[in-house]
Amino acid sequence: QVRLVESGGGLVQAGGSLRLSCAASGIIIRLKTMGWYRQAPGKQRELVATITSGGSTNYVDSVKGRFAISRDNAKNTVYLQMNSLKPEDTGVYYCNLVGFFLPWGQGTQVTVSS
Repeated sequence: QVRLVESGGGLVQAGGSLRLSCAASGIIIRLKTMGWYRQAPGKQRELVATITSGGSTNYVDSVKGRFAISRDNAKNTVYLQMNSLKPEDTGVYYCNLVGFFLPWGQGTQVTVSS
């Protein structure tokens, strides 16, 4: 059974940091391009960061310079380091493949207070 389990969210003040984790099971993600997605209240889910199997990264403009995606293939895990958080970063964060979706995990809630 394929599972994605996100963790690490929480309530943080603007300017703070969080590190999210996404542990995959039932699938080896080493050769997959992985992404972190964000769903803000009342909005559609959006892709905010991607990392290829080779480690190349890409970010939506709104998080460039503040977020960093990384992966540990030995742990079958993807991370999202989020710094200089803003209230507009508030939302539920999910990880998944890019271009083809596995069953979505429960996500992890990030709330940034002003």
